[in-house]
Amino acid sequence: MQTFLEEAKRSSRTIANLSTAVKNKVLNDMADALMHHCDFIIEHNQKDMSNAILNNLDDALLDRLLLTGDRVQAMSDAIRQIASQMEPVGRILDGWVTKDGLNIQKVSIPIGVIGIIYESRPNVTSDTAALCFKSGNVCVLKGGKEAEQSNKAIAVVLKEVLAKNKLPEQAISLLPDSSREGVAKLIKQDKFVDLIVPRGGEELIKYVSKNSSIPVIKHDKGLCHIYVDKDAAPAKIIDIAINAKCQRPGVCNSMETLLIHEDIAPYILHGLEDAFSEYGTILKGCSETMKFIKVIPATLEDYDTEYLANILNIKIVKNVEEAITHIQKHGSGHSESILSENYTTVNKFLNEVDAACVYANASTRFTDGGAFGLGAEVGISTNKLHSRGPMGINDLTTFKYKIYGSGQIR
Repeated sequence: MQTFLEEAKRSSRTIANLSTAVKNKVLNDMADALMHHCDFIIEHNQKDMSNAILNNLDDALLDRLLLTGDRVQAMSDAIRQIASQMEPVGRILDGWVTKDGLNIQKVSIPIGVIGIIYESRPNVTSDTAALCFKSGNVCVLKGGKEAEQSNKAIAVVLKEVLAKNKLPEQAISLLPDSSREGVAKLIKQDKFVDLIVPRGGEELIKYVSKNSSIPVIKHDKGLCHIYVDKDAAPAKIIDIAINAKCQRPGVCNSMETLLIHEDIAPYILHGLEDAFSEYGTILKGCSETMKFIKVIPATLEDYDTEYLANILNIKIVKNVEEAITHIQKHGSGHSESILSENYTTVNKFLNEVDAACVYANASTRFTDGGAFGLGAEVGISTNKLHSRGPMGINDLTTFKYKIYGSGQIR
């Protein structure tokens, strides 16, 4: 482990000082290589899929694991979009001259070596590798066991591109010991690793946050809500609610609880029930909801559960204040949305809800690096420091002060 990380650390100096032209050329080569080796990647993914089916993984996890030609194409497109982003390294963030005549510049620099721990989705391997490379960082990747063959295949393709461009292959590496013990060792290697980014299940996040001696930016669960206000436009409600829950129920930005103002509930609940029934959504509801439609009674525990499945809680609230209170109690600080045409109510919600992303009249499914125009993201940070929301290339930099003098002494 130590030898492996020492090599990663040594390579970080080379990667940190690459020009924009070189980085973009290599990234576009990576995008080409993914498509050129598409069949090779899908072949290895099918091995993971077969094992996952044998191990009875649920449908949501199978969907996250699956790679198709279209999904490999999307991975390739994401890398090209990352390459097209403005250079994140060397930006002058601030500058001034002191009374002593010192010219001070605050300049963005790479973080260094970033350890990324994730589960299920093999596209995270190419996304995070490209984001780290564009921002001048070295990445050490630890994917889930269920995607082991897929991750290895993708890493082989990307490392081959580094070798062809005479760059250190250690710049993109899979952790050689992917066991729990390996993770336990990795998160203690603060001499060689500068940042840990865990994204995945609640237990993984808790374990890493509690035990790491390296700074952690956690990408926690997504307990996302949509609040339908009494002044919501009826024509928007069903489409947004269906998209937020049913398009991909197994992702962190899907809605888990729908809050509905008591004045509008009688008029929209039957339509919502019919719409969700077409998608096979299991509905749970509060006692007030049960007066209008057939639902399974929702418990307090349900409101704290990230289902990652086609299950939805519905709760009727008295007003926007009660909706905000519910979100602050049960939300995870990920993504929250209000549907309303009342400007005052919308702004009250956007200003008072404490979450990384707050929406007005839109689905929570847009919380995504690609949808935000970032190309991709390392994950959705629910931290407040140093990054929050979709974590793109600029969030993978820190800064240093450059001070230009002309002989000053103090």
